Amino acid sequence: MNLNDLSSLMERRQDGGLSFERFRADPVLAGLQWPDDVLRDFLFEHGDHSPFVDDYGHLDLSAITWTLETIPTADFYTMPTGESEAGLIEHFAQHPVYWVTVRPPGVGRHWEEHGTWLRPPLLIDRRLLNLGSSGLQVLEGRTRVGVLRGRLREQLHAAPEHQTWVGRS
Repeated sequence: MNLNDLSSLMERRQDGGLSFERFRADPVLAGLQWPDDVLRDFLFEHGDHSPFVDDYGHLDLSAITWTLETIPTADFYTMPTGESEAGLIEHFAQHPVYWVTVRPPGVGRHWEEHGTWLRPPLLIDRRLLNLGSSGLQVLEGRTRVGVLRGRLREQLHAAPEHQTWVGRS
């Protein structure tokens, strides 16, 4: 199963008649066994976003297992995102305080108190994208990773490690 196989589900979601609860209960998704956070951020929110589909539409979704992992801050310094949105992380990194202030107030408080994001972003093992690749790539959460990079550059409080959802085969 890949993103194109979910086109009718995405159309129903676009029409506004499909809440996340009804979306995740759809029989076509039953075999995925993904955490709700991943289903929401990957499929419900971005499953039909054109650049996202360009970068990840070929993935066999049923071959991905998601685990909550703690990743060192240093790993995020140069971690890429998909080719279709290359440069987006650095765009957010240029103004980290701004990108936090346009979010709900709890997001900014969490950054100040804990030096990390409130909700874990999604990273993917690059070997799923290209067998010759290695390392992790930001699948969803480019703003969060950009804010982290910007906070580091501006010497604002940042934790030494961060929780993320990581997709691996």
